[in-house]
Amino acid sequence: MHVPVGRSPVIAAFALILVCQLFGEVVSELFDLPVPGPVIGLVLLFVGLLIKRKPPKVLTDAADNLLIHFSLLFVPAGVGVVTQIDRLKGDWLPIAAALIISTLLAMVLTALLMSKLLPKAKPGESLEDGQ
Repeated sequence: MHVPVGRSPVIAAFALILVCQLFGEVVSELFDLPVPGPVIGLVLLFVGLLIKRKPPKVLTDAADNLLIHFSLLFVPAGVGVVTQIDRLKGDWLPIAAALIISTLLAMVLTALLMSKLLPKAKPGESLEDGQ
């Protein structure tokens, strides 16, 4: 297998994502913010993409590649849940209530937001006709 010499655009895109995360960590620690560094890094990346107006294709390809393997990122969380099984046995009711209420709240708020943001169809017209 031949590996091209030089910089790989996909590696550069992954590096950009990691640099944004690193900047987020630095900002979070520097200002002692209660927000995790990766969240701040995601906001920084988002602002950068808003300024650029359109994400580079190599960045979208790298993001698609991450999303393909996204389920693997849940394995450590699943292992963490299993290691805390004794705590779950004792506090299952508040945990279940929090999960159910937060899920329902997220669904309701998403539906309300979409109903406000999506264009309204005129009577007798479907949304596809107006586009």
